[in-house]
Amino acid sequence: MALLELRDLKTFFKSSRGLIKAVNGASYEVEAGRTLGVVGESGSGKSVSALSILHLLDSNGYIADGQIIFDGRDITHLPLSEMYKLRGNDISMIFQEPMTSLNPVFS
Repeated sequence: MALLELRDLKTFFKSSRGLIKAVNGASYEVEAGRTLGVVGESGSGKSVSALSILHLLDSNGYIADGQIIFDGRDITHLPLSEMYKLRGNDISMIFQEPMTSLNPVFS
């Protein structure tokens, strides 16, 4: 069973230029104890996919469709109060600038 599964995730942003389809149908799964590397060109939706999982999108961004299943639970539209309980304890993200996210003093 997958620890994390994205099923046809679609994350869009509203802008003055219209709708931006930043992630348009991403699907993958990660088993517990395994590592997944997501690669792609700049602007291909890698970071937006991760931000969608954690519900950290800007106010103009939203999950338009698809599912995010974490530990057997659909967290796609989980209330923010419930996401606070998951973030940092059960699921987290190391941002692109690791030196601003990680403290080398701690193991």
